[in-house]
Amino acid sequence: MQPEARSHTVRQDLALALRAGPATARDLSKAIGASEKQVLEHLVHLAKTLRARGEELVITPAECLDCGFAFSRREKPARPSRCARCHGSRLTLPQFAIREHR
Repeated sequence: MQPEARSHTVRQDLALALRAGPATARDLSKAIGASEKQVLEHLVHLAKTLRARGEELVITPAECLDCGFAFSRREKPARPSRCARCHGSRLTLPQFAIREHR
């Protein structure tokens, strides 16, 4: 059995999925058929490509469901494992979207 042929690159597929609306890495993983780890790695590079085209990757940060702490200063696109404030593990997933520069 041969793997399914792609008509686009992974990053092109990611950009198409993100243009449809905000999504988590898990959602993107299912949409393009790549692992979450691969999606997160490609998002870092996609952000640079988008900047060159006059667009930007917008990240809605993860938040703690226990105390409401938002990880707004976090550089990594991956979900943190624990809250920096209360050390709880009930966190929302970060969401990603594409926005045009104004």
